[in-house]
Amino acid sequence: MQDIKEIWKQEIAAALTEIARQNGSVETIQKHQVVVEIPPKPELGDLGIPMFPFAKILRKGPPQLAQAVVAQLMASGATNVWGSVKAEGPYVNIHLDKSAVAGQILKSILDQADTYGRPQSLNDSKIMVEFSSPNTNKPLHLGHLRNDVLGESISRILAACGAQVRKVCIINDRGIHICKSMLAYKEYGQGKTPESEGVKSDRFVGDWYVRFHKMSQEDPTAEERAQDLLRKWEQGDPETVALWKQMNQWAVEGIKKTYERTGVSFDQYYFESQTYLKGKEEVLKGLEQGLFYREEDGSVWIDLTSEGLDKKVLLRKDGTSLYITQDIGTAIFRHHDWPFQRLVYVVGSEQQYHFKVLFKVLEKLGYDWAKNLYHLSYGMVNLPEGKMKSREGTVVDADDLIDSLKEMALQEIREKNREEVVGDGEAVAEKIAVGALHYYLLQVSPTKDMLFNPKESLSFNGNTGPYLQYMGARISSMLRKKAGSLAEAGQFRPELLTGEAEWALIKTLATYPETVELAASQMDPSVIAAYLYELSKAFSRFYHDCPILNAETADLAASRLALSQAVLQVLRSAMTLVCIPFLDVM
Repeated sequence: MQDIKEIWKQEIAAALTEIARQNGSVETIQKHQVVVEIPPKPELGDLGIPMFPFAKILRKGPPQLAQAVVAQLMASGATNVWGSVKAEGPYVNIHLDKSAVAGQILKSILDQADTYGRPQSLNDSKIMVEFSSPNTNKPLHLGHLRNDVLGESISRILAACGAQVRKVCIINDRGIHICKSMLAYKEYGQGKTPESEGVKSDRFVGDWYVRFHKMSQEDPTAEERAQDLLRKWEQGDPETVALWKQMNQWAVEGIKKTYERTGVSFDQYYFESQTYLKGKEEVLKGLEQGLFYREEDGSVWIDLTSEGLDKKVLLRKDGTSLYITQDIGTAIFRHHDWPFQRLVYVVGSEQQYHFKVLFKVLEKLGYDWAKNLYHLSYGMVNLPEGKMKSREGTVVDADDLIDSLKEMALQEIREKNREEVVGDGEAVAEKIAVGALHYYLLQVSPTKDMLFNPKESLSFNGNTGPYLQYMGARISSMLRKKAGSLAEAGQFRPELLTGEAEWALIKTLATYPETVELAASQMDPSVIAAYLYELSKAFSRFYHDCPILNAETADLAASRLALSQAVLQVLRSAMTLVCIPFLDVM
């Protein structure tokens, strides 16, 4: 559809330029000045071009200009190619040639297969995407799941637009929060291991973080002892480092298993323990250059009040690092490893100020690429029960949530007696659970806070992941049944696909490439999620109104089946972009 829109934009621009010439003007209207809209009612046409932007330039009222443009298009023969035009008030409305458009769109989809809907707008771009950023003091939770699927999805969307994408993860494996888990285990662990307790290794470590919170309520010296442990770690105390390595290993092993389960992957892992010293080095260099200043207590700060921000501490008074210190070092290491054109940080909205300061610090340190850093901010996600708190143990563990969704999906399969049909019920239920989770988390624009409702996410009706998976399974089932049907004997004839439901579905398919491009430009996977729902609804209407395998003629059956195949191709492609597992049986 984008190609057809571009053709019409060019024709309209040429018509407007000719009208200007006839009126004695040398004004040249460029294609990019022409805006294409979708009329509010199908009977008005398939595309609408408003004349308002050109009225002042060409000194004509928009309705008169629309009439003149239609006359010019008809005189030039432009309407013979892709459809007809009509002036409707201040608009030039275009009624596309259904047969020509249907033939072009369906041929493109079926010929291009997985490459359809892959605009090359980001060719030659190198974009690094950082997401997840787990701490090694706890397992992934519901908030991480939104971060993970947002980062994974936007990476896939950017790659679909031709970008070279490098997915990176910073493992927060040092700092006071890590030392709190270590202290609790050191004092009460008594040699216990994940294996001895029968607990997933990251959950095992997280339980000790919760234990520390209880310790600190009973013992006011717990916080200071944790700080002492951090100082020992930075000084390289062998016993402290050995404990740190063991607990980090348990945490990272468990976290990676959750990544694998949810289809999340990374090209490179960075560890704070390996990058924070670079940050300290850069801060001290900036101090020498007069970019930063030292307070009387020895801490190092930057004053950004003239930049509309505030003062920010970069090193504590005892010389230990903060989050921003290690973020400085990590960014520098990354650009050295893979000179990106853009680095996207997928991090919660509560860190907006942090990233504004980070980007300014890197700019002041002289790194030109700092102007290409971008914070993809996203809102909080909670359950209906309320806000979660890691230290109090009220966080919803990612694996527990997926297990719960999986069990609910498996129960649905059993209640509908579909176990024999789907084959491996456990595997199918797992994919339904992941699809339900991911779609629910992505259907909301990233900037918005949201409530995750597990039962609502698993509905097989409405705007949900399982509904999309069911639509894919339904089409797959139909394609398996085509043998011996009318469709097998017929020929694809796009001129037969002119019914209202068929035409609406074809137009929806046609907008897929520009939808992917829009999602990339806005860094917003909810654009793809919304498209998937619209495509599924359009197919459902078509399926209800238009017999496919039992159509009136063999050619009509074959043509409708080709349309269904195209829908399946686009459905599968778009589901991949928003991390929803495809199922050909449900």
